[in-house]
Amino acid sequence: MKVFTQSVNFSADQKLIDFIEKKVGGLEKFHDKIVDAEVFLKVQKTSEKENKITEVKINIPGNELIVKKQTKTFEEGISVSVESLKRQLQKSKEKSKDALVS
Repeated sequence: MKVFTQSVNFSADQKLIDFIEKKVGGLEKFHDKIVDAEVFLKVQKTSEKENKITEVKINIPGNELIVKKQTKTFEEGISVSVESLKRQLQKSKEKSKDALVS
């Protein structure tokens, strides 16, 4: 699976990009037909500590799954997003199985 990472208003270091690819790549265990993934990293200019916005979009045939999280760090945002996407992918896979059965 190809993972595209875009950082807005800053440049992400290689360590963060590797972390993202490893975490998002792990989603392939939950759905075998993932086309690709897009990750958008944004820093909001606010006084709040939770100013990192992480948006992950997974493309699967016939559907798009999007998760957007606001956290203190991008690593935390990616971890929370991936957990949420795991559940969505499992639901999507069950729905497609149900559609094949009926």
